[in-house]
Amino acid sequence: MSFSFVPSGSVTTPRGFLAAGVTAGLKKSGAPDLALLVSETPAVAAGAFTANAFCAAPVQYDRAVIAVGKPVRAVIINSGNANACTGAAGLRDTKATAVFVARRLGVKPSEVLVSSTGRIGVPMPMDVILAGAGAAVKALVPNGGQKAAQAIMTTDTKPKAVAVQVKLPGGKVVHIGGMAKGAGMIAPRLLATPRQHATMLSYVTTDAAVTPRFLDQCLAAALDQSFNRITVDGDMSTNDTLIVLANGSAGNTPIRAGTPAAAAFAEGFVAVVGRLARELVLDGEGVTRFVELNVRGARNREEAQRCAKAIANSALCKTAWFGADPNWGRILCAAGYSGVKINTAKVSLDYEGVPIVRGGMSAGTPEPKQVKAIKRREFRIDLDLGAGKGEYTVWTCDLTYEYVKINADYHT
Repeated sequence: MSFSFVPSGSVTTPRGFLAAGVTAGLKKSGAPDLALLVSETPAVAAGAFTANAFCAAPVQYDRAVIAVGKPVRAVIINSGNANACTGAAGLRDTKATAVFVARRLGVKPSEVLVSSTGRIGVPMPMDVILAGAGAAVKALVPNGGQKAAQAIMTTDTKPKAVAVQVKLPGGKVVHIGGMAKGAGMIAPRLLATPRQHATMLSYVTTDAAVTPRFLDQCLAAALDQSFNRITVDGDMSTNDTLIVLANGSAGNTPIRAGTPAAAAFAEGFVAVVGRLARELVLDGEGVTRFVELNVRGARNREEAQRCAKAIANSALCKTAWFGADPNWGRILCAAGYSGVKINTAKVSLDYEGVPIVRGGMSAGTPEPKQVKAIKRREFRIDLDLGAGKGEYTVWTCDLTYEYVKINADYHT
C-alpha cells in the first residue's frame, strides 16, 4: 500500500490550500452554513455531477466551467438553499456569486466554482450569500478544512473530512484531502466524461502535479468504487457534485496515466473518496446499520448492479435491517422483481458468512444465529444469483423512524 491516512486530515492537508467555514445566516439554527475553499495557485480541475434532469443552477454553471478545461482557484459552497428549480434567476445568482468571490480573491470569475445544498425551489437570498462570502474570504486559513466541512452540512450529524499521504515511486510524497456532506436524498449517479463531469457534495484536493487527462481518468475510475455505489434512500439529488482540484504544490513530475506514479496516486485517491462515501452512509438520516451488499453470479456487471440497487432501496428490506429481522424472503423477493436473470435453484445467501439460503430455500440455520449476524452496526450480505460471473457491491443502510421524522419535518 503506497498511502497512509493523516490524523485529522482535511481538504487543507495538501499544501497550497486555504479554507474557511462561516455563519452567513442561511440556517435558522445559526450553525455555520457557508464554506470557501481556495488554492493559492491555479489548479487543474475535474468534476462529476448529478444525472438529474432538474440539475441545480450551480451544477449547470460548474459543468460548463470545467468543460473548458482551464485552471480553477476556488469553490464557494453554501448550505441552506439548493438554488435548484429557480430558473434564469438562479443561474444569474450563481454567476454573481462567482464574480463577487473572484473580485475579493483577485482572480478571474471563470476560476471560481459554486455549489449549493438545501431546500429546492427557493430564491437565493443574495444579500446573505454575498455578505457571507465576504466574511469567508477574510476567514481563510491554511488549517480551515475542518471548519469548511462543518459549514457544508445540512442534516448531517458530524463533518466528514479525510486525508492521505501518498509516497510516489522515487520517494516524493504528495497529499490528497477530501470533505463531503450528505445524509438524505442520497443515491448518486455521477457522470464524468473527459473535461466535463439532502444532496451529496464532495470536494477533493491534492498538492500533486497531474495532467488534466489523468485527473479525469482517475476520477471516472473511482466513482464506481465510491459515490456511485452508495444509497441511503434511492433518491438522486438535483445538486450532487464531486469536484477535484490539483495544484501541483508538491513539486513532483506531473503524473500521467499508465505510469507507476499514476497507480500509487489512484490507490490513495480511491481511499479518500471511498472513505467519504462510506461516511455518508454511516451518517445517513436516522441510520443505525450500515450494510455492505455483495451480489455475484449475475449474467454481467450491469445485472448485478440492477439487482443490488433493487434490494438496497427496498423499503421492506431496509426496515427489516432496522429491526434486525433476518427476513431473507424480502431480499429474494427484491432480487426476483429486479428483472435480472436468476437461476433460482442455485441461489445462495449469507449474512456475515452465516448460511441463510441454499438452492433458493432455507439453509436451516437457526433464527437466533441469523439475528446475531445482522444485529450489529455494520454487517455484510452476500447473494449469489447462480446465473453467471457478474458482480457488484452496494453500500446501503436501514430505514428508521428517525428518517421518516426528519423528512416529514424538513420543509417546516
